Amino acid sequence: MIQGKERIKTAFVKGQKPLLVAFTVAGDPDYQISLALIRQMAASGADFIELGLPFSDPVADGPVIQRADIRAMEAGMNTDRLFDLVREFRSDNQIPVIVLTYANLIIRRGIDQFYREAAQAGIDGVVIADVPYEESEPFQASAKAAGMDQIMMISPTTSSERIEDILSVASGFIYMVAVMGITGARTGVDAAAVNLLKHLKTRTNIPLAPGFGISTRTQVQLWADAGADAVIVGSAIISRIESHLEKPQEMVRAIGTFIQELKDKSS
Repeated sequence: MIQGKERIKTAFVKGQKPLLVAFTVAGDPDYQISLALIRQMAASGADFIELGLPFSDPVADGPVIQRADIRAMEAGMNTDRLFDLVREFRSDNQIPVIVLTYANLIIRRGIDQFYREAAQAGIDGVVIADVPYEESEPFQASAKAAGMDQIMMISPTTSSERIEDILSVASGFIYMVAVMGITGARTGVDAAAVNLLKHLKTRTNIPLAPGFGISTRTQVQLWADAGADAVIVGSAIISRIESHLEKPQEMVRAIGTFIQELKDKSS
């Protein structure tokens, strides 16, 4: 069975681009519904699952994801339960799973231990929202030792020198910040981000995946036309979770329908 780096690499080689990275907060609104949601995402066509490990101070996230973090933490989600969730998902699904988290949660557990246990649970890559390139070496080393990808971020304000530094250690794919500011649905596609994507295409062969602000099939197509290898959709998914909190079965169906819409090549 392929896993870790190989599972991510294989997805980009074999998948029809742009791949869809579907983000949700692990444990939102509770453990069992969260498991049903990520299974539905995979069944509906998501190529990757990205799970946010809920954190009390998610500085990169907008209010939609912040509220999801609160719901998940109040329902008991933590690092141990995250690993349990992925193990259960892995019992019947082999698409790549990546985790978006913050440095404090990894350091608190122990960097080596976090990556080792994450790999054992079936996680293939990690994104750390608040660790700049200059402080990333210990995380990169532990990810490599565990056979996982440490996924780096590049934004439209990243300097040319830092872009080259990041590309020199990049693994899995580049998480390209498509809009400035915090996460949240936007309209349209930012021209500066498109220019960044096209520039990066001339500098690296590593897959590029814009995220932040992508919420519609039209935006997915615009990014596909620009050459994106994948797109990351998060807040738009979580908004649909939030609007169906009283009816979890309808929630799961709504998320499945939305994933299908994002993947629909005819629209």
